[in-house]
Amino acid sequence: MEKNELFTTEITGLSADGEGIGHSGDGMAFFVKGALPGDRVKAAVTALKKTYGYARLVEVLTPSPDRVAPVCPVAGKCGGCSIMPLSYEAQCRVKSDVVREDLIRLGGFEPDYMTNVMRPCIRMTSPFPTLFRNKAQFPVGRAADGHIQFGFYGPHSHRIVENAATPICSLGPSCSDAVISRVKSWMEEYAIEPYNEETGKGLVRTILIRQGHATGEILLCPIINGKKMPHWEALADSLFEIPGMTSFSFNINTTRGNTLLGRETHTLRGSDVIHDTIGNLSFRISPNSFFQVNPEQTEKLYAKALEYAGLTGAETVWDLYCGTGTISLFLAQHAARAYGVEIVPQAIEDAKKNAEENRVDNAFFTCGKSEDVAPSLPAPDVIVVDPPRKGCDGALLTTILSAAPARIVYVSCNPATLARDLKVLCADGRYTLDEVTPVEQFAHSMHVETVVLMSKVKG
Repeated sequence: MEKNELFTTEITGLSADGEGIGHSGDGMAFFVKGALPGDRVKAAVTALKKTYGYARLVEVLTPSPDRVAPVCPVAGKCGGCSIMPLSYEAQCRVKSDVVREDLIRLGGFEPDYMTNVMRPCIRMTSPFPTLFRNKAQFPVGRAADGHIQFGFYGPHSHRIVENAATPICSLGPSCSDAVISRVKSWMEEYAIEPYNEETGKGLVRTILIRQGHATGEILLCPIINGKKMPHWEALADSLFEIPGMTSFSFNINTTRGNTLLGRETHTLRGSDVIHDTIGNLSFRISPNSFFQVNPEQTEKLYAKALEYAGLTGAETVWDLYCGTGTISLFLAQHAARAYGVEIVPQAIEDAKKNAEENRVDNAFFTCGKSEDVAPSLPAPDVIVVDPPRKGCDGALLTTILSAAPARIVYVSCNPATLARDLKVLCADGRYTLDEVTPVEQFAHSMHVETVVLMSKVKG
């Protein structure tokens, strides 16, 4: 085939980026942005590799029965909602398939075995979820006509996609429009320039908003390319007219590059943090805290992890990559003691404060690499691990196997690295893979959380 050549194909799956997967007449696989499983489409070749290619969607000849009208006018253009035109039921089905196929293809588990251990995807209660996220990051720039724009980056780019409709984001905090409106007015009134990536000049880079789902408390933290925020008092006066506004700070990031937050954050008005609850626990949330973005599903995710841990009240539990201690505190309520380990010092400080505020006195937190700290902890009955997208460090997997807990609960945000790590943990027959439960945490995108239970083989 050649570039710009047209072909017709049936879309049979989705890539990790949400691109439709089809095949040309000669059998070559093509990734077609905007195409959905079940679509029959006409596509044009845009790039060719040795064994696969990329194509542009020209026309949907026969739409998938799962295709729906997206609620956001910039769905597909913005990088956040790659599969919003797919029904929510189909989204959950596709994500379960991704987890299953990765565990077969990358983890080496047999298809029949996976059929036995896979559990249904835990989904949200809404038939088509919107406004469910408690956090949003809006990059700021100038449009071609010169006006200040807020939005999200387009796929694989730093091109800001602006949404002129309301809400500015169909998934983000419900307060976003009110906050962005006031920030924009302030920038226009006082001639505050947005950051320009090409020149490295301009002040306001990104607007970070967090909102407590249960408390309604709002945090605003502009990330700025400078040491001071001019005329911040006027912005603060305007912001604190919004019901729930609790914390107004700014973060300094003067580096050239893609890093979102710098090292310094300064509170200008209100509290340093906001609070939100998960179950019966309350948590502090600062601008740089890690906190799951979907409150409804987080409670279900943690409930499943707790179920898999099988605690009776007598166990010692390790929670590795513990972040701000959210899972640790859930576990501690049902165990004799829980030990959380995290490499980020601020996260550990937040974890200790969360334990204190919730009056949990049997959770203990240590800052450091999990593979370095864990061997010095009391022997565990259960290990819970919740690593970043890159998965567990190889040395940590060795540490987990050496600790030989009765159960391992693995919480993953990346099916591919999950599969890689499970292959190691189950390689020599010391552990069996008992259950795998996907949790739909990120509606309208291809991201999925997964909770896995492994048990030590007796004898």
